[in-house]
Order: sequence, then structure tokens, then C-alpha cells
Amino acid sequence: MEDKNLTEKESLELIARMIKETQNNVARYAAYPLLIWGYLTTFIAVVVWFAIFKYEFYQIQYLWWSLPVIAFPLTIYFSRKSGKRGAQTYMDRITNRVWGIFGCVGFLLSFFAFFQAVDIYFLIPLLMGMGVAISGCVTKYNPMIVLGIVGIALSFSLLFIHGLDRLLIFAAIFVVMMIIPGHLLNEKMKQECLKS
Repeated sequence: MEDKNLTEKESLELIARMIKETQNNVARYAAYPLLIWGYLTTFIAVVVWFAIFKYEFYQIQYLWWSLPVIAFPLTIYFSRKSGKRGAQTYMDRITNRVWGIFGCVGFLLSFFAFFQAVDIYFLIPLLMGMGVAISGCVTKYNPMIVLGIVGIALSFSLLFIHGLDRLLIFAAIFVVMMIIPGHLLNEKMKQECLKS
């Protein structure tokens, strides 16, 4: 392999292309967890609502424990399948740490909700909305920022809504703050790939 000296213009173009590819990799990877966790959370919330509404089967609440059991492996699988990710960038590390912290706090809150009165239907969308908004800031993707903030705002509505219908509002919040931005991000990445 021969060494080639790059001109100043070629060096700047290479750097700009590498920065763009890094942002695209982070953004592409960010869409999968949004969709996986968003769809599974919404699905489980609707199933729990239906089982309680129709059959008064309150033990269905234990179905929530299947969420991390299913979502973690799917997230790992699809993130690896998304193609070569190369070295982790600073943005990758920030995004991973943000979701690691929010995920651990959410898991602990969910765990303690079985033993202590915790308004989990308010706190989880609040935390996840913050995670989406912060991830949007890191990836510089405005729909994630805006819809994450909308998710945060909508989570406060759950402080005033009581009864079983909270589950449907909870599910709707996850559609707004995770599923919609996940699909928008996927579509953006497809368009970016077509341009390249």
C-alpha cells in the first residue's frame, strides 16, 4: 500500500465525511432501541390494560418483567446486525451512558414499585422522555429532542389521570416519544444512504 499525501482540501473533505459517517452511525443505532423498547412497552401496556379491563386479571402486571428480558437481547442483536460500527465514538459513549443510567434507574423504580407505592406510570415516561431528548441533543436530531420533550410534558398528565385508563395514556406517550422518532430516524437514515 503506498502512502499518499492528501491536499488540504482532500484532508478537510475526509474529516467532514468521517464526522458525517460517525453522526449517521450514532443516529442509525439510536433508532433500533427506540423502536424495540417503544413497541414492546406499548404492546405490554395495552395487553395489561385489556387483561385487567376485560377479565380483572391483575396478576398480568408481572408481564412487565418480560420487557427487559425481550428488549435487551433484541437491542443487542439489532445493534450488531446494523453493520460495522467501528470504534466507539465519544457520542456513542455518551448515548450509551445516558441510556445505561436512565435504564438502571427505570429498572430500580420498577422493581421497588412491587413493594412500595411508586407512581411508576408517571416516572418511567418522564425518565424515558428525558433520555430521548438528551439522545436527540447528542445526535443533533431535532425530532427526537422535540418528541422527547413532548413525552416529558405528557408524563405530567399522568399525575392527574387515575384508574385503568392511565395505561392507555402511558402507551400513547411511548408511541409519541419513542416509536414516532424511531421511524422518523430510520427514514432519515434510509434517505442518507440513498444519497451516498
